[in-house]
Amino acid sequence: MISADEKTSIQARCRCHPTLPPGRSRMMRVNHDYERGGALAYLAAYDVHHARVFGRCSPKTGITPFMDLVEQVMTQEPYASATRVFWVVDNGSSHRGKAAADRLAERFPNAVMVHTPVHASWLNQVEIFFSIVQRKVVSPNDFTSLDQVEDRLIAFERRYNETARPFQWKFTPADLEDLLARIERHEQKERNSQQPASCDHQPAALDAAA
Repeated sequence: MISADEKTSIQARCRCHPTLPPGRSRMMRVNHDYERGGALAYLAAYDVHHARVFGRCSPKTGITPFMDLVEQVMTQEPYASATRVFWVVDNGSSHRGKAAADRLAERFPNAVMVHTPVHASWLNQVEIFFSIVQRKVVSPNDFTSLDQVEDRLIAFERRYNETARPFQWKFTPADLEDLLARIERHEQKERNSQQPASCDHQPAALDAAA
């Protein structure tokens, strides 16, 4: 199972003064003035069961860069000879809808595209890897050039593949069902509170005039 996505617009910001590492009783110091050195996208395919990452950098995202990533993975073993390889993706424009699924299956008949629900890309495990990349590679974003950004990303990916283990999900299907039930109860309570209160009181009949 492959979890894939793009981390877009990673900028090369050359700080006007060097970033100072943290020291005793002192936090890291990052100069707020910088020169822009451009931006690139980092595309990654994460093997969920083996914690292996296949990544590549591209000037931009799109169908072609994403299919290049697919080619990079699917031409290697064990994926090339596997009966089925599931590709879990979100609904980004590079791999959205039935057209993307058909395009993948046409190029690699043993590849099956699975989309996460809309606004639920957090379910895709590659997003966890991107969070690690953001904290350990991109931040505090002090690069002299895009080449340095790419070199740092690829070096981290290589090291990650040597040491990483699969993520252990703590959110189970039972947890999901419980969450959905709680949401439904909350929404029902909200709907009930918005309904006008019924009035069972009947006004007393006026006494007939004497």
